Amino acid sequence: MIVLLGVLVVVIGFATKRHPLLVVGAAGIVAGLLGGLSPQEVLAAFGKGFADSRSVTIFAITLPVIGLLERYGLQEQARNLIARFAKLTTGRFLALYLGMRQIGAALGLTDVFGHAQTVRPLAAPMAEGAAERRHGTLTDAARERIRACAAAADNVGRFFGEDVFLAVGSILLITGFVNTTYGTHLEPLHLALWAIPTAVCAFVVHGWRMLRLDRHLERELRAANAGGCPV
Repeated sequence: MIVLLGVLVVVIGFATKRHPLLVVGAAGIVAGLLGGLSPQEVLAAFGKGFADSRSVTIFAITLPVIGLLERYGLQEQARNLIARFAKLTTGRFLALYLGMRQIGAALGLTDVFGHAQTVRPLAAPMAEGAAERRHGTLTDAARERIRACAAAADNVGRFFGEDVFLAVGSILLITGFVNTTYGTHLEPLHLALWAIPTAVCAFVVHGWRMLRLDRHLERELRAANAGGCPV
């Protein structure tokens, strides 16, 4: 039970707003030492975990590429592109992105979209461009709200879309655990089919929230231009 003090380190670290990487690393070291591992064994465990999860660090390759594209005007071109579609409002664009993200995740293309490679350089600037075309100059609060909604559309689309894909880790984990523990024969296809109604409901609910964003921005920006607060 004393090994669980590593969890306490995580709680204290996050409560005091320390760097997440340092908090998790310190918690791992504490848990390893309390569990009877030597410093060399703790270091070896960190190395093995890194080697087994090399795909997690793939962002280190994509970030420099995205940075170069932004330096040479990727976000400006995204805003110019969205300006050509007069009827595509911010809410409609984000609802469309939500659907594309969900369909892509359902087909197993979870890394085609994403925060680093799509939301920051493309989706968020295009959503801001649609709002600027309709409302003019945006306030900082409105701009941050649009960016948050773009990130939320990506999160919801992937979370509820990937469970429709047969080979996703969560589906295989559930089927493996249930079949081993209860001696059943649950197929991944069964879980994937049952995930479709949930994905549809998620798209309807969150898509409606994205469409409501247009009215909220209109009230907020009208009140900001008038010197008041949105109702």
